[in-house]
Amino acid sequence: MNEELSKKKKKGGGLLFLIIVIVIAVLAIAFCVLKGVGVIKGAPSASRGGNPVNLNMGNFRLGKIGGSKYVARLYITGVIQEANETYNQGWLLDTVESLENDSNNIGILLVIDSPGGTVYEADELYLALRKYKNSGKEVWAYFKSMAASGAYYISCAADTVYANRNSLTGSIGVIFGPTIDATGLLEKIGVKSTNFVSGRNKAMGNYNNPLTDEQRDIMQSVVDECYEQFASIVASARKKSLTETKALADGRIYTAGQAKQNGLIDGIGSQENAEDRMRERLMAARSLSSEEADAIDFVDYEYVYQAPFMRRIFESMTGVSVKRVVEDNLGPSIKYPAYLFQY
Repeated sequence: MNEELSKKKKKGGGLLFLIIVIVIAVLAIAFCVLKGVGVIKGAPSASRGGNPVNLNMGNFRLGKIGGSKYVARLYITGVIQEANETYNQGWLLDTVESLENDSNNIGILLVIDSPGGTVYEADELYLALRKYKNSGKEVWAYFKSMAASGAYYISCAADTVYANRNSLTGSIGVIFGPTIDATGLLEKIGVKSTNFVSGRNKAMGNYNNPLTDEQRDIMQSVVDECYEQFASIVASARKKSLTETKALADGRIYTAGQAKQNGLIDGIGSQENAEDRMRERLMAARSLSSEEADAIDFVDYEYVYQAPFMRRIFESMTGVSVKRVVEDNLGPSIKYPAYLFQY
């Protein structure tokens, strides 16, 4: 009797354990499928400058161990928009604000490798960095392979800009579109498409309506206003007249050498060179000894996207990159005016 009861208990315990494992697995898979995960590179810390670390389910904000002064390497990577696999606007804004409130942080080095992106997000991050700089901290920028258009716009918040000798930059201009007029094709294949709208310009840019001259003027006026804002910010940052800036800002890209010659950047070299120059600047600005300057650490702050669980399973089984297929076949989607280098 006792032996039979013991067997039942063991069987019941094993079943309960199996149910718990299944429930945990299902919850984990559901979470991973519904949401990608962003993390930050750096050393974990219980606090930064007396402020508690912000731990979210998706974004783990890691800071620097100890109380010594440090510069944050803040990575701006990929197309600038609300969120994608290499860029996350909310995460960046939160990070800049957190660094601004951290008494141990004394500067940001923007490490940029981006073709640019949407007007709104580029300007929003630029303004956040200006606010950070107004707190008395340094902002520098280093360009890797590319820092074009909206990425260059963001770098205008920096005190000093360095670039790799093989970097491409500039592309100071605005793009909105493309719009596609498919009315000829639809007529040829016998398809009729109608929009019901409340005003003659409500559906402008739709594939089934040719653009009118009025609509072209409307869309161009939006682009022109964004361009004026971009050119004015570059002129202010690089201490140039607006006329001089516009002569450079015709949408073309520049090599690092050309950018330096035209006053769009301050120096050419490696990232290590830029960090050495930034240390020297901080040493002079804060009256630090050479030993104190050498003790300044550079800590990585980088958004790292982790794809949903089921997608990772698919890619590992097939060897097919979903991201690459989308990029190769669709390219970047430009739903709003953008500071983006089209390549």
